[in-house]
This record gives sequence, structure tokens and C-alpha cells, in this order.
Amino acid sequence: MKVLVLLNESLIPPESFKSKVEHESSPCRTEYDVVQGLNKLKHKVKILGVGDDLRLIRQSIDEFKPHVVYNLLEEFAGEAVFDHNVVSYLEMLRVKYTGCNPRGLMLSRDKSISKKIFKYHRIPTPQFYVFKKNKKIKIQKNLQFPLFVKTLNEEASLGISQESIVTNLENLVKRTQFLHSKYNTDVIAESYIKGRELYVGVMGNESVKVLPVMELFFSKTPESVPKIATSKVKWNEEYRKKMGIKTGPAAPLSEDLEKRIKNLSKRAYRALEISGYARMDFRYDELGDKLYLIEANPNPDIAKSDEFAKSAQLANVPYEKLLSKILSLAKRWTTV
Repeated sequence: MKVLVLLNESLIPPESFKSKVEHESSPCRTEYDVVQGLNKLKHKVKILGVGDDLRLIRQSIDEFKPHVVYNLLEEFAGEAVFDHNVVSYLEMLRVKYTGCNPRGLMLSRDKSISKKIFKYHRIPTPQFYVFKKNKKIKIQKNLQFPLFVKTLNEEASLGISQESIVTNLENLVKRTQFLHSKYNTDVIAESYIKGRELYVGVMGNESVKVLPVMELFFSKTPESVPKIATSKVKWNEEYRKKMGIKTGPAAPLSEDLEKRIKNLSKRAYRALEISGYARMDFRYDELGDKLYLIEANPNPDIAKSDEFAKSAQLANVPYEKLLSKILSLAKRWTTV
């Protein structure tokens, strides 16, 4: 097929990397892996870097006439909340595209809306409250410290650090004001769940497949340090090695717990009307045997070394086959 790969203009991958270390530390490793994989599958690939001009997309589609657009865009014009608008534009052009539809992206991107939907469908998620920009910060009665504070709409652990866990009103105000100022976005504070961090890949449109459960491990991290997926934990390879941080198949789960995780993943995927593929992020409180769905992430990173691709491999779906499945889901998705 003719595949047009849409990606951020700052993430156009090189033809090759000098070493594995350079590849793993590159911000465009997902883009590189996808392009290389599509080439191995013998598709005719065209790369388009996008900044803030939709006309480039229209022009490339008119000239290249792709069978499918492989959508790797996570923002438009520097705004993460605009990602669903680009997909809406592709739908208006009657072009097939990979990943999630606009409605699923919009519902999932706003952590407040998605959590309200979870609660309506009785999917367990932590108590939360949204602190709007330019409004007085007051603690709500249904919230108890410690709280986990993060931006409402940003992804990839942007703005998350050890300071994201707050234990009193003073620190809550300080962290919220910092995020308001730095990212110019509303802020969400939710009950902090101490426990294991689990990731679950889900694929499908009408028919949904759940991939094996993955876990974020902290083998060398001191007990005094909260086990959370900060920006440093996700992207700093030197820090990951020092603290023994890695993602792999989940440590043994009871049959009941694994069944609950997969059932909740499917229910959340359908409740948010997601299509294509997504990753569900859970926290499991071992002491209380309680499972909480933190958030849903449509169109997650799919570099070979990321959780989603690793999980697919555990399900006997090697990388190139995974890309083929994603393309197949794109071809079958209908909007009207």
C-alpha cells in the first residue's frame, strides 16, 4: 500500500542510527521504528512533518494519494488538545488513518471527562478534582491527602515529578500554581494510590483484543522514593539504569486479578469509544486488593522497546505484524 506517515516536524527520523544507545535515547525512536517497519513490509512510504499548517496534509494527500495515513501526530501547532482536530480533518478528506477516532481522542485526552465516564460505568478510578486556571485553589471535602497533581490534558508524563505527590494544602497550592504557570493548562489532583503500576494494551474497533499485562519495575529504587512514572523515569536512560527501572511482563497476578484487569480494559475502551489501539494505565493497591484505572491513552508510543510493542510480542505478534494489524484496523474503520 501507499502509506503517508504523519509526524511532528521536529521528529522526522534519520535513515539510520549509529548505535542502539543513540536509537533508544532519540526522541524520534517511535517514528524511526514505524517507518523502518513499514519499509520492511514493502509498503511505499512517504513521510510528512507537520507543524501548524493543514494545507501541507491536503497537498500531500492530493499528490501521493495514500491508501492509508499512518498517524503519529500527538499535537498540532504545539497543542496536545488539537490532535483530534487533525484526525477530524482526515475524516473530512475521506482518508483512512491509523489509530483512534476524534471522539475517542477527545474523551480520553481530558482526564476529567474520562474519569466521569469511568464513574458512570462503575469503573474504579481515584477520587479527583480539577483546579481551573486563574481561580482560587480550595481543597474539596471528598479529597484526602496524599494527592497526585498533574496537568489535565498533557501526555507522556509531562510535568510529572516526585513533587507531583503532595501531602498538604500548602504544597498542593504550590504545585498547582507551578503547573498553571508553566503549561498554561487546568490541573487535576487525584488520590494517590500507592502500589504497582500496570499497563494494558488494547486493540480493535468493534471487536477488541487485550494484550498481556505489563508492569513498571523499580528494582533499585529506595523505599522512600515514590514508585511513579515521572518524566525522568520514562525518558532518562541513565536514571533508569541507576534505579533499576524497566518495563516487562507483570509479576505473577492471580487469575481473578488478571480477569478484572482485562475486563475493565475492554469496558473502558468501549466506554470512551476508542478505536485502533490504546494503552490502559492501572494502579494496583496490593494491601487492599483494589484496582484503579488511572487513565486511557489512545495512540500510545509504539517503538519496539515501548510497552505496547513488547506486550504484543508476548502475544506472538512481532513488530512488523503489529504494524500490519494497525493498518488493517485503519482500513476497516468507517466514519459515516
